[in-house]
Amino acid sequence: MSLIVFKLLLPPFLILLASLAGRRWGDAIGGWLVGLPLTSGPVAAFLAIQYGADFAALATNGSLVGTAAQACFSLGYALLAHQGWIVALIGGSAAYAGAGFLIQTMPLPHWGFFALALAALAVAAKFIPHRHPMRSPIVAPWWDLPARMVVVTTLVVSITAAAAFVGAKVAGILASFPIFGAILAVFAHRMGGAATATQVLRGMVLALYGFALFFFVVGLLLVKLGVLPAFLAAVASTLIVQAGALRFIRRGQAPKTE
Repeated sequence: MSLIVFKLLLPPFLILLASLAGRRWGDAIGGWLVGLPLTSGPVAAFLAIQYGADFAALATNGSLVGTAAQACFSLGYALLAHQGWIVALIGGSAAYAGAGFLIQTMPLPHWGFFALALAALAVAAKFIPHRHPMRSPIVAPWWDLPARMVVVTTLVVSITAAAAFVGAKVAGILASFPIFGAILAVFAHRMGGAATATQVLRGMVLALYGFALFFFVVGLLLVKLGVLPAFLAAVASTLIVQAGALRFIRRGQAPKTE
């Protein structure tokens, strides 16, 4: 019951938090928030508790595959954004599925999936266009936030339900699908245009370095140290990396001076 409540309550809260943060501090910050392992991290902990450390450690490989696939999603969406949000979303989702399918077949060790995830993020960060965000005078309609919360909750429940039947590695890949990022990018695209959506995705890509480190550390330590020490070490490592990513984003948002 606690897991069901977790799925129903946490996703809408997170999408609300990220949406409000994006409005307050810029779209890149909203993307940075949704790039954090705020749902997939707890899901990994539940997997360890329910199915054991070995199962959860294997799932972290899937999460690292999913990290690389998220980079492909973000780059694919950004490159197609000028063609409209429907084409961009389909293209980004196809890029995620294709990358996830290909990478998960590679016979790589845990550190190999981590290195591949970092390489994919570096490529995405280089080629996603970077523009100084402009505050938009567009006022979102009253149904904007409720719609985001309903859609993302539906997707999270559906994907996690399917993940129970496909095994540890594929479960990690499915759980890493950028639901929050996709929802934020689409709504930002509809409200502020392609450039606004692109900044959401750029912020998410920069946050995914910490996401990748989190699952690398969990997979490395979970069987050896147990659930609590492994997750504490992963959280501490991620916070250090995320602090650096946040400073980079904020520096990029600072207006240029003549």
